[in-house]
Amino acid sequence: MLDSVKITRRQSEIRQELAVLVGKDAATEDETRAMETLDKEYRSNETRYRAALIAEDEERQEAKGELETRSGTEWAEMMAGFELRQVALALDEGRQLQGQTAEIVSELRNAGGYRGMPVPLEALETRNTVASGTPDPIRTAPIIDRLFPASAAARMGAQMVNVGVGELEYPVTTSSVSAGWADGENANVAGPTAYATTDRPLAPDNTLGIQMRISRKSLKQSGAALEQAVRRDMNGCMGEALDAAVFLGSGSNGEPTGVFAGASSWGITETAVNAAASWAAFRAAVVRFMTANAAGSPDAVKLMIRPEVWAALDDTYIDTGTGVTEWDRLIRNIPAQNVVMTTNGLAAPTGSPTASDALLTTNAGGTAPIFVGMWGAVDLIRDPFTDAQSGGLRLTALATMDVTISRTAQLEVLTGVQD
Repeated sequence: MLDSVKITRRQSEIRQELAVLVGKDAATEDETRAMETLDKEYRSNETRYRAALIAEDEERQEAKGELETRSGTEWAEMMAGFELRQVALALDEGRQLQGQTAEIVSELRNAGGYRGMPVPLEALETRNTVASGTPDPIRTAPIIDRLFPASAAARMGAQMVNVGVGELEYPVTTSSVSAGWADGENANVAGPTAYATTDRPLAPDNTLGIQMRISRKSLKQSGAALEQAVRRDMNGCMGEALDAAVFLGSGSNGEPTGVFAGASSWGITETAVNAAASWAAFRAAVVRFMTANAAGSPDAVKLMIRPEVWAALDDTYIDTGTGVTEWDRLIRNIPAQNVVMTTNGLAAPTGSPTASDALLTTNAGGTAPIFVGMWGAVDLIRDPFTDAQSGGLRLTALATMDVTISRTAQLEVLTGVQD
């Protein structure tokens, strides 16, 4: 217990004792001495209390970093103990869940209803996708993973938001409150400016599904290795579909509205380049970010392009004598780690000459440019009938998700970037 808390409790006890003694009409000598002793202790404790607060505040400052990250660390450690293999066996054989896996599933069930077995999204994070064949346990060899890059949405600054139930809205300031000087000694300052916000809703209208068919041989032969293979396969498949939806979602046929499809309705600036890819085209967009106070410098901007655009930039020389290319000029201002190249989040080049779109984002004031909402956990459901004759296991993983943006000033779409 903190010293300040102990002192506070003792002060309360002293006040109670003094209240009893003071309430007596005729106090004895012993009671008078007791009042003097308690009064002296009370004043002494006030000094001790202030000193304890100062000391404890210093300790809090020293431990601030650890306290801020402790919950995230503990959550990551708990998720690391979640075994997807237990879930597969529970669905297939009815085996009881054990350990941290049982605790996590129980907590998720209490938080929301699931038809199947709830699986936290964090449990699908990389721990390398299983091929069509089953690995032979006689000769140990790594399973070859499917080619899928790191999530483009995460690298572009999108923030994953977990929603319990219902809808979630993000009120974003859209007004420009201005200051003004008083024109004279008795003059008024500038009149009031309306403070307006725009709601960016996330609604549980879009459900992403993944179906996996696991043969009986895989279940019996792979053993614990199946845990990692299933985890990686589901993670890669869900990441690929989610990346495509965040940027290219059509808003129809069950898909959420992605950034490019919703740009016009959200009011995101769309600039037609209609010229060969160059640093000058991207620089103009960066300048627009800076003049809108969305970014303080070019290194605060993230850029998403197709690999074909990178090839064109790297093959365009400013001066053949120096060997400096347009790509060199770009990464001299926008750090290479802020440039995201993807074939999944951007449509393939079309037209003649071929051209594609590009996206610029920035994180302004700690606010992410894109919000990806997920309701609850991944609902893992077993189909006990379709593969019953072969003894196989068919799993369906369902995740309800939606996409929205924050401030329109934090995003800009460039069209017609020729490669």
